[in-house]
Amino acid sequence: MADREFRTVLEGGSYFEGPRWRDGQWWVSDFYRHTVSRVAAGGGPETVVLEVENQPSGLGWLPDGSLLVVSMRDHRLLRVTDGEVWTHADLSAVCTGLLNDMVVDASGRAFVGDFGFDLMGGGAPAPASLKRVDPDGTVTVVAEGLRFPNGSVITPDGATLIVGETWGNRFSAFAIGPDGSLGERRVWASLGAEPVGDSVEELMGQVVVAPDGCTLDADGHVWVADGFGSRVLRIAPGGTIVEEIAAPDGMGVYACALGGEDGRTLLMCCAPDFYEHTRAPVREAVLVSTQVAVPHAGLP
Repeated sequence: MADREFRTVLEGGSYFEGPRWRDGQWWVSDFYRHTVSRVAAGGGPETVVLEVENQPSGLGWLPDGSLLVVSMRDHRLLRVTDGEVWTHADLSAVCTGLLNDMVVDASGRAFVGDFGFDLMGGGAPAPASLKRVDPDGTVTVVAEGLRFPNGSVITPDGATLIVGETWGNRFSAFAIGPDGSLGERRVWASLGAEPVGDSVEELMGQVVVAPDGCTLDADGHVWVADGFGSRVLRIAPGGTIVEEIAAPDGMGVYACALGGEDGRTLLMCCAPDFYEHTRAPVREAVLVSTQVAVPHAGLP
């Protein structure tokens, strides 16, 4: 396991998610402060861009520069254009859990997953679907049967979507058609046997790696936050773990992103745990960064 020097970029969060690098700044959602913020590359005070009453998650941008934000609890995708906030799409009819992370392709098509079940309320685990939201707001279910689709990336050629399945011990991949349709699912990285059981407690003990927020590098490897393992991993196609970085100070890490001027800064979203009842009342989440050898590639 690599020993790393960490730099604190931002403190005082509740639970950071959806980190993105854009226009020389970091952008990030905070679930329980209900904010989308940006912060300078080297750290410093944050600028709150948007408040999202129903809990923000995944972030992305349309070709015209409009910001897209997942609003988790009411299953909406918001669009921010020239400071005005609009409902870009309502996904309520195709969600069985909270709307979650997202990646937006170069044409402005957003691929977004949901939890599939009531995670925080103790619901029984169930599969979820992956949805595509077109630039005009049209919603289409493009894949089903995923085990908690979470962090997603698109390869630089725009031809492949790779999505982590938090309760599946794997990443799955899909060919992206010219019209945004997805081809047959294949396993991009197997990280353990697929967990089986009827409760989160049963599944938890079988999870080897819990893929959460992730980012792609120029070697075609994925850096991913292991949501249960307090670490980020660099994973090669097939599932070999080629690098591991422990979260600082015993924290958990729940998302990561490559950015910085040369694309070699790895930003990590850290908090003591991921439970809503423990994170919402306090301000213990931090953003930290470290340097890696291979730069960012693809989307987001």
